[in-house]
Amino acid sequence: MDFLFDTNIFLEVLLGQEKKESCKKLLVDFKGIIFLSEFSIHSIGVILFKQKKFAIFDNFISDIAHNGSIISLPLVKYPQISIIAQKYHLDFDDAIQTAVAIEHKLGIITIDNDFKKVAKALTVQFV
Repeated sequence: MDFLFDTNIFLEVLLGQEKKESCKKLLVDFKGIIFLSEFSIHSIGVILFKQKKFAIFDNFISDIAHNGSIISLPLVKYPQISIIAQKYHLDFDDAIQTAVAIEHKLGIITIDNDFKKVAKALTVQFV
């Protein structure tokens, strides 16, 4: 099965957070089949630019260009975000990731326990 990597997997590595090593290992193990949402790219950009970490963002984009695939949700499917958010009691970030995963028939890899709420709707792997 292929997986959508949640934003937090990349942020753990990029910002040197607590689960950096386990997330880095996971990314290496999945090299070449890493899917991330366009929303994740934007979220990571917002966080890194706010911290003036432009070079880290540029390196991240270069890595993703060689080792990943960026996917998005067609605009016509955006109403699903609200439906998913209400059904599973998710915030916007988690609802859009869930909608993208469902649209592309992917599981989700994350460290966010909120995704336990959608584990019956799709495969969720926790780091």
